Amino acid sequence: MSIKNSGVAASAGNTNGKLPMEENEDEEIWRVAVSRFQAREEEIERKKMTVKEKVQQRLGFAEEATKCLTQTLEELEIMGDPMRKEVGMVRKKIDMANRDIKSLAQSCQKKEKEYKETLEAFNEKNKEKTHLVSMLMELLAESERVRMKKLEEINKTVGALQ
Repeated sequence: MSIKNSGVAASAGNTNGKLPMEENEDEEIWRVAVSRFQAREEEIERKKMTVKEKVQQRLGFAEEATKCLTQTLEELEIMGDPMRKEVGMVRKKIDMANRDIKSLAQSCQKKEKEYKETLEAFNEKNKEKTHLVSMLMELLAESERVRMKKLEEINKTVGALQ
């Protein structure tokens, strides 16, 4: 029932068993309670809007910070990218040089081993040659002595025949 209707009903002859004064007090209590409820609802709504504004503001700051950090990250990637390529190329060249050096070192060791073996064989053959030359010299000397002896004998025989 509204306030106007309850006043009319009270003057028309107390149908609900209350006095007009009690009805006015009930209505006043009811109005105060509704007014307090509305005030609390309005306060809650204001606080809700304040919190919502703060959240929106922080979200805005977070979005702005995210954009800034993303831009900084992109700049870092751009700055780092050329260096990575150069470093990668240099590393590849170093790896290739290491492989070449390893291969050359193996080849060098193999050739050194072959050289040592060849030098040893050469020295052996040289010793053998020296030994053979000395034997030849002895044989030639012996041969010369034998021939000289025979010549002397032939010479004596020819001298005796005369």
